[in-house]
Amino acid sequence: MIACKLSRYFTLILVFRGKGDKMTDVVFLISHFSFLISTVFSEFKTIVRQNVPLAMHTWMQLGGPAEYFAEPRSTEELICLLHIARKENLPVRTLGTGSNLLVPDEGVVGLVLRLIAPEFIEIRSEGNHVFAGSGAKLGRVITHSVHAGLGGIEGLIGIPGTVGGALVANAGTNNDDIGQAVKSVKILTEVGEVRELSHNEISFEYRHSSLEETIILSATLQLQEEDPLELSRRLQKLWIFRKTSQPMGHQCTGLVFKNPRGMIAGEQIEKAGLKGTRIGGAVISERNANFIVVEAECTSNDVLRLIELVQMQVHKRLDIELEIGLEIWK
Repeated sequence: MIACKLSRYFTLILVFRGKGDKMTDVVFLISHFSFLISTVFSEFKTIVRQNVPLAMHTWMQLGGPAEYFAEPRSTEELICLLHIARKENLPVRTLGTGSNLLVPDEGVVGLVLRLIAPEFIEIRSEGNHVFAGSGAKLGRVITHSVHAGLGGIEGLIGIPGTVGGALVANAGTNNDDIGQAVKSVKILTEVGEVRELSHNEISFEYRHSSLEETIILSATLQLQEEDPLELSRRLQKLWIFRKTSQPMGHQCTGLVFKNPRGMIAGEQIEKAGLKGTRIGGAVISERNANFIVVEAECTSNDVLRLIELVQMQVHKRLDIELEIGLEIWK
């Protein structure tokens, strides 16, 4: 007897009682069940794929496959996918550039959405407002704003990811965060309704916002008109500073911990003597101890074990609790 888990919905028990034709029956039964599974998103087979490896979509280049992976071409298609997922009781996750994400080695069940169609990456400015789709890269939004003579978010240069991810995590530095510039955010509710939230309807806290459980479609930022040349000079200086304080660009890395109040997480990790600490293929960066560098043969489990070790040792040696800022899918 063999138990075959075909998906989270079907576990097939195979009992072999003979030879020859019996094996043919078993093969047919497996194919039949596979067909049933694939029909969940049969109307959208051109944009929905099964068992798609997620490692290639994350900066750490780690993790297993998504049960379903979709790149909708419009808000209408996105709404339809959400309705199907809700009907089938499938968890839904949104994937940006994967710059702040760790995917488990075994992958994830449910539907993973990647919003990269033109509608979701649009960037435009009007007056002192900048409109950006949730899939637009934050760096491009910043450079667009600077070229348009609009200041207020240039301090976020060097922070990777998309506008949607930045809004969910209220991405920022010690002095600035994206929430300060938000005028409104357009979201999809759990029932697939488009709704626009004003700044006052959103809670922005340190590396967190109330947008965590929503699907973000776009945002409108309210900025200040400034001299484009002066903004460009300021942007260049900030860019150089950020690049000298982070691991090399060719390395697969991830920023791991939030800064404790009044402290810098990387400095505390270094003070605890943990720079260069390794578990498997995961290593604490020598340049900035709040980054984990992923080497060959590294697994997501290596990273998780290293994170746990750092938290334990920093608490033991410095009596400081480090809170994880890296998004970890389960």
